Amino acid sequence: QAQFVESGGGLVHTGGSLRLSCTFSGSAFSIWAMGWYRQAPGMQRELIASIREDGGTTLEEPVKGRFTISRDNAKKMVYLQMNELKPDDTGVYYCNGLGRLWCWGPGTQVTVSS
Repeated sequence: QAQFVESGGGLVHTGGSLRLSCTFSGSAFSIWAMGWYRQAPGMQRELIASIREDGGTTLEEPVKGRFTISRDNAKKMVYLQMNELKPDDTGVYYCNGLGRLWCWGPGTQVTVSS
């Protein structure tokens, strides 16, 4: 059963940066679009960034211009570079497929203090 493991979260001040990493244990990673999802306290999990098989990316409005998603197919990893962090970015961050979902990993907590 393929799974994801996220890492890189932490506590930062407003305006700070973090780089999240996600490893995928399944096969054929390069043929799947991948996404980063965020679950803020008391809210549903939402997609915030995605990257297609061809490397094309989409950033949702709340993070556009501040976050960057990338992937390394050889390492089966997905990254999320987060800059200019705001308190509203606080939440648990997960990676998973886009369209095709596997079991959710444990996520990584990001807390942005004001």
